[in-house]
Amino acid sequence: MPDNTALIIVDVQQFFNNPRWGNRNNPQAEENIGLLLEKWRETDKPVFHIQHVEGEFTPDREFKEFIKPLPGEPIIRKSVNSSFIGTNLESQLRNREIDTVVIVALTTNHCVETTTRMAGNLGFNTFLVSDATATFDRVGPDGILYSAESIHNMTMVNLNEEFATIAFTEEILQLC
Repeated sequence: MPDNTALIIVDVQQFFNNPRWGNRNNPQAEENIGLLLEKWRETDKPVFHIQHVEGEFTPDREFKEFIKPLPGEPIIRKSVNSSFIGTNLESQLRNREIDTVVIVALTTNHCVETTTRMAGNLGFNTFLVSDATATFDRVGPDGILYSAESIHNMTMVNLNEEFATIAFTEEILQLC
């Protein structure tokens, strides 16, 4: 893994602690994100924090405590699902000659999937860390409740080898 591989942390914010979201998969996702963030900081690799700020900014839009950005770590604020649309993320990555990105985040089938697809389409060598992402149960237009785990797994299937390499925390840590 190149020394300038960027860790992109998408929407790991307080509002996902709200019980209204319901059942979630990957309860260890934040722990794994923390392990990856620690490794990136230890090895002085670039870290980008993405913050969803659509609408009025409220305290629940703050980052979860364990990933609070350090001085010098860019914060990219977005108002749509993609971390690339309406932001300068792509230009910041290109200006730093970063061509490999590792994505961790909430939620798998929303901002994670959209950001991963765009990273792949923009030509970045993209890794998505399956056990460092999570989502919630959802009711489909057919009225059927789909489990967080099945939604998460289908997203991984859809992205695998077309938009990204799907990996796990331990694999990424070994590559660093």
